[in-house]
Amino acid sequence: MTSTTLGSNAILEPVAALDSQGILAAVCALPEQIAEAVTAASGIEGLPAHDDVEHVVVLGMGGSAIAGDILVAAAGPYLSVPALVIRSYDVPAFVGEGSLVLALSFSGDTEETVEAVTQAAMSGAKVVAVTRGGELERLARQWDVPVIGVPDGIPQPRAGLGAMAIPPLMVLEQIGLFPGASHWIAAAIAQLVRRRDEMARDDSAASSLARSIGRTIPVVHGGGEVGAVAARRWKTQFNENAKVPAFWNMQSELCHNELAGWGQHGDLTRQTMSLIALRHDYEHPQVMHRFELVRQALTEVMAGTYEVVAQGEGELAQLLDLALIGDFVSVYLALQEGVDPGPIPAIDAVKDALATAAGERRLAAEQQARAGP
Repeated sequence: MTSTTLGSNAILEPVAALDSQGILAAVCALPEQIAEAVTAASGIEGLPAHDDVEHVVVLGMGGSAIAGDILVAAAGPYLSVPALVIRSYDVPAFVGEGSLVLALSFSGDTEETVEAVTQAAMSGAKVVAVTRGGELERLARQWDVPVIGVPDGIPQPRAGLGAMAIPPLMVLEQIGLFPGASHWIAAAIAQLVRRRDEMARDDSAASSLARSIGRTIPVVHGGGEVGAVAARRWKTQFNENAKVPAFWNMQSELCHNELAGWGQHGDLTRQTMSLIALRHDYEHPQVMHRFELVRQALTEVMAGTYEVVAQGEGELAQLLDLALIGDFVSVYLALQEGVDPGPIPAIDAVKDALATAAGERRLAAEQQARAGP
């Protein structure tokens, strides 16, 4: 690849043949995607009043659920009501008239999200949908609840982080639950532009880290909610973009369990595993100390230990900064191994099999209904 910033598209041209869906270009476009999402989510009509919301529930899977995690990590500490993310076909029994339910599905056909939001709507919850279309949009239109669209041209759900994560924050701001969201989003965009221009080079820290990881298995640690969400994002991006196994955990939880598991097989793990610590400015002082203690404990049982430090103003900026670096690392790791970061045939095969099974069950039920008792 040519060493250049995004000021020209030269970095994208040499990898176009391998990157069939333009995942690297989508990673580079995250700041602009976020700015577009702000516009799309402004002036939403039909939102509930502040005093009618007792709690916030985000429904989603995969990349859409990560958007909910971002909400909890960045906005949660400032909300006057609790917020949680549900990755499931079902919603808890407490979901009802006092619930603001944000249903996030890039395709609109994520079966877990569609089933869960249907339950929530039947329980009287106040629903807002963020989707590109599909069954979720159809149901939302039928229920006459707000729908925030996702723009065309995003190649995969995981490449739509900005389009999925920003509208829920804007919704909370418009309801009055998260005042100042627009400021923090603007600060995030400013940091992402700076970071994007650093990372979109073949001599960047992201490409160097990808080369260092090589064919080892990444283990990603993050501190607190901000670091945990970033670590989870890195793990899933390694899985989907680079097609490699990866693992994540959070400080300080990992000091109560995982740390003990590295004592038995050092001869193996030092050949196969790499540790990446994601750091940010909002860590508890004891979490900072734990990172150092874990590094000392694991240096001898890892192929390499690496630290990535966030920059930017506010929790949202630093979380998205870490996410963007991880996106670049995962794509560079794919490209250096000759792997197309776009297609995910293993996941598609599972979805196709589930859709076939669901169709067969529906057909059997219809035939039974026609046959009568």
